[in-house]
Amino acid sequence: MLKLFLSPGSSSMAPHIALHEVGADFEICSVSFARREHRDPAYLAINPEGKVPTLLVDDRPLTEVAGILFFLAKRFPHAGLLPVDDPEAEAHVLSWMSFLASTVHPARRRGVEHALDVYRIVEKRLGERPFVVGSKMSVADIHLFRLFWRFRRSANLAPGALPLLEAFHDRMRERPAVRKTLEIEENIGYELPS
Repeated sequence: MLKLFLSPGSSSMAPHIALHEVGADFEICSVSFARREHRDPAYLAINPEGKVPTLLVDDRPLTEVAGILFFLAKRFPHAGLLPVDDPEAEAHVLSWMSFLASTVHPARRRGVEHALDVYRIVEKRLGERPFVVGSKMSVADIHLFRLFWRFRRSANLAPGALPLLEAFHDRMRERPAVRKTLEIEENIGYELPS
């Protein structure tokens, strides 16, 4: 049994997309930051950091976006979210996941201009490829989509400022798993600032 604790629009969106992408049966539990549900003792018993996402796997908590995405890719290999038949490509996916978690995700905290500089680096790394490791989507693409989706909403980017990332964003939005996730999370309601 899989149960995802999420807050719409937050980092938990990436595992939410991945769960739909792999076709898993799962339950969601929305955690409201506005109502401080992430500080509730019952939730802190599951995740002492009081963060989302948390994925319960048979009642055992798994935290952190990269860990959850890696688990889902391994548990549901039929979805092809990790290029396991190519060790170098798999290592590139893990490299991207590390870069996204350590450099891209915290960039916004240093201001829009710093974050824009970081996204310019992302765009150079992505290049003209449809996905981060070539022609097939991976968990790193899901993670990148969520981060850029949020940045794009909050930064008021000028049209064409990051054309390769915009094209990537638009390709990802066409995926049924992404559309379904966005619809569910919009219906719950976003509490995070734009």
